[in-house]
Amino acid sequence: MTKTDDFSIPPMGSVAIDEAIFNFGTDRYINREFSLLQFQRRVQDEAMNPRVPLLERLRFLSIVASNIDEFFMVRVAGLKGMVDNGVEKNSPDGLNPQQQLQLIDSEVKSWYLRQQETWDCLQDELRLENIHILQERDLSDEDKSWLEYWFFDHIFPALTPLAVDSSHPFPHIPNRGTVMALSLIRQSDGHAMKGLLPLPSSLDRFVQLPSKTGNRFIATERIFPLYLDKLFPGFDTQDYGTFRILRDSDLPLSDDGEDLTATFEDLLRQRRWGNVIRLSVLKGMSDTLRHYICNEFDYDFKDSITVRSLNDLSTVSQLIKKIDRPDLMYKPLQPRFPKRLEQCDGDCFMAISQKDFVVHHPFESFDVVVRFLEQASHDDSVIAIKQTLYRTSDNSPIVRALIHAAEAGKSVTAVVELKARFDESANIRWAKKMEQAGVHVVYGFIKLKTHAKLSMVVRREQGNLKTYCHLGTGNYHPVTAKVYSDLSLFTCHAGIGRDVARVFNFITGYARPEGLEYLATSPVDLEDRILSHIAQEIDNAQKGLPSGIWIKVNNLVDSRVIDALYQASRSGVPVELVVRGICALRPGVVGLSENITVKSIVGRFLEHSRVYCFASGSSFKTMENTLYIGSADLMSRNLRRRVEIIVPILNQTVKQQILSQIIYANSADTCQSWVLQPDNTYERLSLVEQETLFSAHDFFLNHVSLSGQGTEQGTKKET
Repeated sequence: MTKTDDFSIPPMGSVAIDEAIFNFGTDRYINREFSLLQFQRRVQDEAMNPRVPLLERLRFLSIVASNIDEFFMVRVAGLKGMVDNGVEKNSPDGLNPQQQLQLIDSEVKSWYLRQQETWDCLQDELRLENIHILQERDLSDEDKSWLEYWFFDHIFPALTPLAVDSSHPFPHIPNRGTVMALSLIRQSDGHAMKGLLPLPSSLDRFVQLPSKTGNRFIATERIFPLYLDKLFPGFDTQDYGTFRILRDSDLPLSDDGEDLTATFEDLLRQRRWGNVIRLSVLKGMSDTLRHYICNEFDYDFKDSITVRSLNDLSTVSQLIKKIDRPDLMYKPLQPRFPKRLEQCDGDCFMAISQKDFVVHHPFESFDVVVRFLEQASHDDSVIAIKQTLYRTSDNSPIVRALIHAAEAGKSVTAVVELKARFDESANIRWAKKMEQAGVHVVYGFIKLKTHAKLSMVVRREQGNLKTYCHLGTGNYHPVTAKVYSDLSLFTCHAGIGRDVARVFNFITGYARPEGLEYLATSPVDLEDRILSHIAQEIDNAQKGLPSGIWIKVNNLVDSRVIDALYQASRSGVPVELVVRGICALRPGVVGLSENITVKSIVGRFLEHSRVYCFASGSSFKTMENTLYIGSADLMSRNLRRRVEIIVPILNQTVKQQILSQIIYANSADTCQSWVLQPDNTYERLSLVEQETLFSAHDFFLNHVSLSGQGTEQGTKKET
């Protein structure tokens, strides 16, 4: 066992798996795609949860619709690509690509019906609050008069009616495009023609009608039929209907591109031309027109989906911004600012020098992370800054700070991940701006995404160099930091600083980080570190010593880790897993996983932090346990095809905070928790009497993080 200070790394080694585990065969795993759809169902159930404010329920419905779009554009597209290319590789649960598509199809058929039913129910509840979503038939003559003015002033100039005939071929429809298709007859000679009317993505999806009381809206595309004679003058409309498409949006990156930014710019253009992976039509479109649309996209008619009332429910969140009803929303979040930082007059370096501390977002302000980098950019004693950027916001204060630091003459390195799906173009834009300012921009590896969340500041103090680090579980994104539950560790621990420097050297110079003292990083040793801890817990349980494993991740899919956890369960190790999204492990199976529990927490904030706790021979969930936080989920891609890190928690106050707040509240939650059953289904914990309910998110809102509380003196060092 390697021991540094009071931190011990167990001997590296794999877990010996009992033959009895292999006897369960592929049935010991849950299909990844099925589990992902189950997670989306849990999120959608929040849209029908009466404990959630009404407009927030609209947001949950919108989130799920957007997530399902991405699922089709990436996961379903990938499976269809495998089928088209004759790939027969089975998933760990034993299904080939074609079987997985059949499984998805059976789930999705009921999925869209349930989505539309949820939207119908929400509209009923909105009406009770005097908020109305109108159809064409609901419009009064007064409404139509007002709409005519609005249409010609605010909508008509942005529309492009398209004829489709021998001289006007069927045009390209972009990904996620919503279009009205029409069958037209020219009045002058009876000539038949097809027409298309794309809905520009720049237009608001809903138009708000005048109302003396309440709120009244109509979907923009529902206005079009009122003015077809103005859009296609000289033609009679025989038939019309609205459709929407999704395209294959995965980017097949090869390793022979000389200029990575140019390669990605080309691939992003190609994304617009990906194969149509899903086609949905609004109820009422005739089969004749539907067949025509399907043929143009070379899409199987029987695979097209009928939507009853609104195509693209991801846009319903636009209504929230238009409705001024704070009583139908969550109370505004007022993030706390760590008192210890205030006691240091906002000096991040002084606060970190006192001792490590953790900021728990969004309950505590992400401004701490921004201030850390802004202070570094202005501090004359800072000589170097290194930063990873996986996702960030428009007008990012993080990027601005890096640019200012470079312009001030500091050595600034930014690792920009171009393969952050659907953020590629934004990251290219930021990279170019930083390069122009003198930032040394590195794009990492061709075949490895850099997903680690690292910031490193080197400062000259009293003739020596001192390294300050931020290691997080979430992205450097001020917007998502308001809704994602994440942890930010600030430390100036010399050993951790050396390890962070080694990881940056790995990314920028391919120098494999040998001899890490504290951190573990993928694809080098992170999986081995986790498996070694599991092996240690198994060994301790077999010796009669205390044992236990508590893990919180977004996804658990990797078969090696799952089998190791099965082995731990069979050896008597209690295993508690909090897995928000995909979980391929089956808990509670006799002879396999009796000692494993799995819960998923879905609520106001997106649970995003990753925490690992191992008893390490001491009573479970006590200060003697080994704790890590990090960027890595337990998926093959995170462990083998990404640059990830986990970092041990060395400071006693931070450790106490994670044990008594993060682990405690996640384990105790009953309000937002779903428990995975051996038959792959999730059961929501019973909503018992109000006084016995416990919400992890409410707990975090009302409890100050221990490590940020500070001291009366404000400068007292922890020994």
